[in-house]
Amino acid sequence: MARAIVYTELGSPDVLQLVDIPDPVAGPGEVVVRIEAAGVNPLDAKRRSGKRPMPPITEPRRVGFDGAGVIESLGEGVTGFAIGDRVAVRDAVGTYASHIAIAADHLYPLPDSVTAAEAAGLAIPVGTAYQCLRSLEVGEGDILLVHAGSGAVGQAAIQFAVAWGATVVATASPSRHEQVRELGAIPVAYGEGLADRVREAVDGEVTVALDCAGTDEAIEASLELVADRNRIATIVRGPDAADFGIRAFSGGSPEPLTAQEVAWRAEGVAVAIDLIASGDFQVELGAELPLSEAAEAHRLIEAHEARGKITLVP
Repeated sequence: MARAIVYTELGSPDVLQLVDIPDPVAGPGEVVVRIEAAGVNPLDAKRRSGKRPMPPITEPRRVGFDGAGVIESLGEGVTGFAIGDRVAVRDAVGTYASHIAIAADHLYPLPDSVTAAEAAGLAIPVGTAYQCLRSLEVGEGDILLVHAGSGAVGQAAIQFAVAWGATVVATASPSRHEQVRELGAIPVAYGEGLADRVREAVDGEVTVALDCAGTDEAIEASLELVADRNRIATIVRGPDAADFGIRAFSGGSPEPLTAQEVAWRAEGVAVAIDLIASGDFQVELGAELPLSEAAEAHRLIEAHEARGKITLVP
């Protein structure tokens, strides 16, 4: 039988259980993927703990949206893929598993130069960063402020923005400044006087800001520095973004993504895979844990002790 992580009640990481499940079967338009690495995202922990509103649990709930692996079987009507192909998985339900059945249009071919761990770290963080920057129309001549620049979304946003000709200032703890600098951003520390430090770091006015931190400090500094509130966005403070007059992309926002924004998130994954293959994009990899230690992965995420992308390996 296949194995998967599930939970039957909201709570601490200890509610996560590794259980046997029936082997998945590929329906029409689907494939079965043997998962080699599952990406662990803060969203997974927020849903498990109840911090992100969800419908009541009526059956064991699967965990995980991102992953990578090898196709083991094809359903009726699937074209463009073959058994044995390496793929990245986007927007799945339950990638914390040994096997998963998923619609073929949620898969991306993986070249040999992209590892399963790298691919498992793309869909949510990289797709989010790409869509946010496209929505904010970041490009040549912009000065972009990224809050939480050393996180997975922040690192992706830095790399896309720099490639598109923007100057990037990124907040991070001092121990992470070198990582941010290597990606092409100017690092600044959190804390009192943030807006002044950002002004001192760049030659010109900040034109756009992306909040990946969710702190009052991040919101206040963005409002102080960026004149056009339509070019300030958050991926964390969705519920109260409208109170500040700024944009929210997911992060608990009551407004769903538009069809174009959903398409950009999908596009961003494909773009990143090509860039990784050519050596022009980095995914910082963190701890690699066995699937049975999913609870420990969530503890690390919630304690903000994860440096780099955590992956689970069945």
